[in-house]
Amino acid sequence: MNWVDTFRLAFRTVRGNLLRTGLTVAIIAFGIMALVGIKTAITAMQQKFMESFSSMGANGFTIRYNERRFQMGGGQEMKKEEKGKRKVKLSNIGKPITQDQAEAFKINYRFPAGVCINLFGGNNMTVSYGSKKTNPTVRVMGSDENFVGHNGFNIDYGRGFNIQDIESGRNVCLIGSETVKRLFGANPDLAVEKVIRVNNIPFRIIGVLSEKGSSLGFSWDNIIAVSYKNARKYFNSNANASFNIQVKVSDIKLMETAIGEAEATMRAIRKLNVTEENNFTVEKSDSFVELLLSQLNYLTGAALIIGFITLIGAAIGLMNIMLVAVTERTKEIGLIKAIGGKKINVRMQFLFESTIISLMGAFFGIVLGVIVGNAFSLVLNTGFVAPWGWVILGIVICSLVGLLAGLYPAMKASRLNPIEALRYE
Repeated sequence: MNWVDTFRLAFRTVRGNLLRTGLTVAIIAFGIMALVGIKTAITAMQQKFMESFSSMGANGFTIRYNERRFQMGGGQEMKKEEKGKRKVKLSNIGKPITQDQAEAFKINYRFPAGVCINLFGGNNMTVSYGSKKTNPTVRVMGSDENFVGHNGFNIDYGRGFNIQDIESGRNVCLIGSETVKRLFGANPDLAVEKVIRVNNIPFRIIGVLSEKGSSLGFSWDNIIAVSYKNARKYFNSNANASFNIQVKVSDIKLMETAIGEAEATMRAIRKLNVTEENNFTVEKSDSFVELLLSQLNYLTGAALIIGFITLIGAAIGLMNIMLVAVTERTKEIGLIKAIGGKKINVRMQFLFESTIISLMGAFFGIVLGVIVGNAFSLVLNTGFVAPWGWVILGIVICSLVGLLAGLYPAMKASRLNPIEALRYE
């Protein structure tokens, strides 16, 4: 018998025991499906995060209000340093970045970079035009003339903000693609110069934003952008509301220099002396993405554990099935040896059988895993995802599982005495 004949005999044997084969294949497929499915979903999430947070690119950072503070006796606000247990007085801790400070930064920041001032207006706003009205789910963003470029938008119709819109505080707005569809249907171009009402406050539409998608449950297309002055006046009059400042440099190589210059400028505006720490935070655009992607590694680890446990169970089950097959086919093994079959032929037949079953489990597991993972990617509205590295890894793992699970039964079968095997009842 040559190896081709041995393989054909093994395949016929596998096909002849459909129920036993099917149960074992299902167990293996579940483990591989967990591995590939979770990794496919994670890859889709990573792709979505990168798309969602690439608006500023790697050459941007944001200055935000630092809310960490400790109230000490006598109303004195102090912050504890972990190293050395020193106490450092922070004169401005607990104070938000005000409009004056944000505007002062934009004026005094001398580094060649774009600066955009932002103020969150609020969630759950209702926008109406004539008899049409949106659900109370629209988000209002306050910004300046750099809003479009710094947040990864394009203008489909009309124009963006200009300096006169911001300085005069006139009631003009940019409208997201999802919101404009609800109010103007299939004719978003008709929205330009129309007057809508945001929580019953009239605003004239000067531009329709391009579609951007959603991230972390927030739709960037269901927004209204107004000037930050109007956001403060109409939607966020909270005295503790803080502005944030986006900075975008022309070259990523200038990032660290730009951040250093920004910190120096902001410290001067916040009136911090040399002994005081920053009471604001500088975040790179990709820092949040890096944090999220690092958290996704835990899911990858969970997938590995689930798949590993399942495959151990599958390997034990496959080995038991192969041992039962050895017992059931003792006479067949004796006949093969009686007509000239060698130990290696018997051994290879059982190894082929266990490997075929294992690889069938890998095939169905990979197909199901890719389907399940891409069902999740449809929810995130990303493209087709196939983690080819993990697909190859799944095939390799299943091949090893098949070989290891079939090794002992194959050795046991090849050592049978042909005379005793033929006499076996």
